Amino acid sequence: MRNIRLIVAYDGTELCGYQRQANDVTVQGCLEEALSKVCNESISIYGASRTDAGVHAKFQVITFFTEGRIPVENLTRALIAHLPPYIVVRRAEEIPLDWRPRWRILGKEYVYTIHNDSVQDPLGMRYHWHVKKPLDVERMREAARLLEGTHDFTSLQGANSTPANPVKTLFRVAVKQNGPHITLHVVGDGFLYHMVRNIAGLLVDVGLGKVEPGRIPELLLAKDRRKLGKTAPAQGLCLEEIFFDSARLDVVLSEL
Repeated sequence: MRNIRLIVAYDGTELCGYQRQANDVTVQGCLEEALSKVCNESISIYGASRTDAGVHAKFQVITFFTEGRIPVENLTRALIAHLPPYIVVRRAEEIPLDWRPRWRILGKEYVYTIHNDSVQDPLGMRYHWHVKKPLDVERMREAARLLEGTHDFTSLQGANSTPANPVKTLFRVAVKQNGPHITLHVVGDGFLYHMVRNIAGLLVDVGLGKVEPGRIPELLLAKDRRKLGKTAPAQGLCLEEIFFDSARLDVVLSEL
C-alpha cells in the first residue's frame, strides 16, 4: 500500500464544486475516476479543502491510497488523458502512510479578484467580479485590517452552513490594486462556508461607501448575516495555497 499526494489546479467554471455529486461534474468525481483507471483499482481521494461551484484553485491538495505499481513520477503525465482540460495535476509524490491533509494544515490563502472599471474585461470575466462603480481602496484596506485577528465570524458565514466552530483567526487580509484590478488576499487558519466571498462582498460595500470601515467590529459582534450585503460571485475566488510548513506561511505573510 502506498499513500500518494497530488497538487491539483483547476478552473472551476465548468465544475459543480469539489465534492462528488451523483449527476454533476466535480473535482473529486473527475479525479477518482481518472485515478481508478490509471491505477487499475477503485480509488477514493481525501482533499485538504472543499471549494464551491465556480471557484478556482491553484493549489488544492489531495491524497489517496493505492496498491497500484505505477511510478509516482509518471502519474502527472498518465492522468492527462483521463481528466478534462480544466483539471490539472501539477505534482505527485509518495508520502508516509499516516499523512492526512486536513490534519497538517497550518493555514490557507484565498485570493478574490475584482475588475473595477466601467467596462467589462472579456478575457478575464471567468476569473473576477466586475464592479462598475469606482471603489475607494483605502477605505477597503482600513476595513480589511479590522477583520484580522481571532473573531467569531458568524456574521460572515453563508446560509445553510453545516455546523462549524465560527471562531477563526485571519492572519492577513490584504487589499492590492494594479490599475482596475483589485485583489483581496485572505490568509487564515480556517474558513466558514462562503466566508471569503462574504468578506469580498463586505469590502466592496465599504469601497462603495455603503458601509463605514469603523462598523466592522459592530457587524462581527452582531453575529447576524442579515446585516451584511450580498455574497460576492464565485468566479472571482481562487484557492491560492494551502500551508503545511510554517516557514512558507511566514514568507507569504511577509510579502502581503
